[in-house]
Amino acid sequence: MTNKIRTTHVGSLPRTPELLDANLRRSELSDEEFFGILQTAVDEVVRRQVDMGIDIINEGEYGHITSGAVDYGAWWNYSFTRLGGLTMTDEDRWASQEAIRSTPGNIKLTSFSDRRDRALFNEAYEDPESGIFAGRAKVGNPKFTGPITYIGQDEVEADVKLMRTAMDAAGAQDGFVAALSPGSAARLKNEYYATDDEVVWACADAMAQEYKAITDAGFTVQLDAPDLAESWDQINPEPSLDDYRDWLRTRVDAINHSVRDLPKEQTRLHICWGSWHGPHVTDVEFGDIIEEILRAEVGGFSFEGASPRHAHEWRVWQDHQLPEGSLIYPGVISHSTNAVEHPRLVADRIIQFAEVVGPENVVASTDCGLGGRLNQQIAWAKLESLVEGARIASAELF
Repeated sequence: MTNKIRTTHVGSLPRTPELLDANLRRSELSDEEFFGILQTAVDEVVRRQVDMGIDIINEGEYGHITSGAVDYGAWWNYSFTRLGGLTMTDEDRWASQEAIRSTPGNIKLTSFSDRRDRALFNEAYEDPESGIFAGRAKVGNPKFTGPITYIGQDEVEADVKLMRTAMDAAGAQDGFVAALSPGSAARLKNEYYATDDEVVWACADAMAQEYKAITDAGFTVQLDAPDLAESWDQINPEPSLDDYRDWLRTRVDAINHSVRDLPKEQTRLHICWGSWHGPHVTDVEFGDIIEEILRAEVGGFSFEGASPRHAHEWRVWQDHQLPEGSLIYPGVISHSTNAVEHPRLVADRIIQFAEVVGPENVVASTDCGLGGRLNQQIAWAKLESLVEGARIASAELF
């Protein structure tokens, strides 16, 4: 047991101009040149976290390479080169696509352009000055056209090597690497499998190899699973909660299958309601899905706790027991606003959670990744406030 509130974040951090330029010019650079630039960038971002006082660090997801000068979307798009059975298309994820309607007992995700939140605020979504899609790069998306396999062995090996080299140089002790959850990986268009559930289970078997490579290297694996909460808004018409919980059950079962052979203390699950800067009035309540979320056999739960739509939901922990041996990683600073949270507010948020689940079970974190969503100066200022807020809370709690 420590005598302080530890700090971490969700993963994506602002990329350096040099790395963004190298990503753009990847085809012009030799592997030696590119990975030299990448290692230098990872060394810098790890050192900056350590110097700032963040306790559980990562490589900023710099190894999750995506083309373009903006890194928004890398958390998801990186998987396109790590899964076999895909055929690339030129369809953008947010482009206008055919709407898909669900029926009772048969949930189907509709297109991103058909989200219920988007329909309610169509004028705002169509306004380029609204900021909803700030920093988003348009990219093509693949579809499943064959058996899903894992082909990312070299890439994940590079991820953990980059991380280990940088951590050793900076003297960092604890680190995590983010990876796509089975359910999030399964949200691509399917033209091969008979059912959506088959896609989820195939993704679980494939991604399990990435999770094991990360934990075998001595790191915690963070399963990025926004699908567990975000998908509610992508179902038209709005489903019953019972139907949605049934739909979630398959995805949580798939998570448990994929981590079954890993040390529980080296796993954590990240849940969020989507990272676009929209109204989010059609988000599902955390309390409506928390029982399914807590079925995940992981060592920790990362979730939004600072978003203006979800900050009040710290109360769910008053009514639900945290599984023994598990931690919570509540977001106490938000990726969805440029305002930098005051350290006193950060401390107050931490104390709220600590008083409910015990300070020894709280690691202060961010709502979601900060890279590509905020100017780098603002992102790092928020992390400074996170560290200072945790210091204040620690002094009052211990």
